[in-house]
Amino acid sequence: MAKRMTVAGLSLSAAAFIGLVISEGFAPTATIPVKGDRPTVGFGSTYHANGSPVTLGESVTPVNALKIAKAHISKDETRFRKSLAGAELSQAEYDLYIDWLYQYGIGRWLKSPMRTHLLDGEYRQACDALLLLQYRTVAGYDCSTPNNKRCYGVWTRAQDRHRQCVNSLGTPQ
Repeated sequence: MAKRMTVAGLSLSAAAFIGLVISEGFAPTATIPVKGDRPTVGFGSTYHANGSPVTLGESVTPVNALKIAKAHISKDETRFRKSLAGAELSQAEYDLYIDWLYQYGIGRWLKSPMRTHLLDGEYRQACDALLLLQYRTVAGYDCSTPNNKRCYGVWTRAQDRHRQCVNSLGTPQ
């Protein structure tokens, strides 16, 4: 198990940032990536650094997309750390919850069972909550449905996060 420290002393690692943008993929023009989702541009950004929403058809360069993603993450990290005041995480745990936060947003994080479990020191339960139904659906469709072509990546990403989370605990799945 990796050493834990208070969340206040952590920030997203460079390796996790690179992994996040790779998993999001780059879209130079804003599109709706999954039926029922918001328009996204660059590396999965739904909002610009100034807070305005992304609109269909707008364009972005890779460099500006990285700046937007970093600004979004920095803003959310501040709220994330405040939401876990006094809690401890390893760097690996912190990184994967920020990855989750980037996909689902701070509003869903604040109401999530992961947050509650982490505040209670229930690390395995927090990992397991990554697989809950509400985090594997898009517009009411269960993305864990085998062989679906609509949003299967949402489910595989959730499974990857869960695997990484459990592995960071040092216990077998």
